[in-house]
Amino acid sequence: MWLYPGKGGWHFVNLSSKQSREIRALFGTDARGFGSLPVSVRIGETEWMTSIFPDRKSQSYLFAIKAAVRQKERITIGKTITAAVRIV
Repeated sequence: MWLYPGKGGWHFVNLSSKQSREIRALFGTDARGFGSLPVSVRIGETEWMTSIFPDRKSQSYLFAIKAAVRQKERITIGKTITAAVRIV
């Protein structure tokens, strides 16, 4: 997880390059505004609906982690996490 350096303090996680290529190949034509795709994410015991977005810099998809999820699952900056991401 990393902190966006701009206004708002958004916390993001990038999917791997391999996962991102597979998602693009399978669902790229279904993308919505800004190339987003709706997903369900599960980290630990917490599951929520959000979207993944393509990140040009890393060539991978990323998603934000809400403060409530970070607190409940004790996720901090720089921590490697395991997340189940399902396109919905």
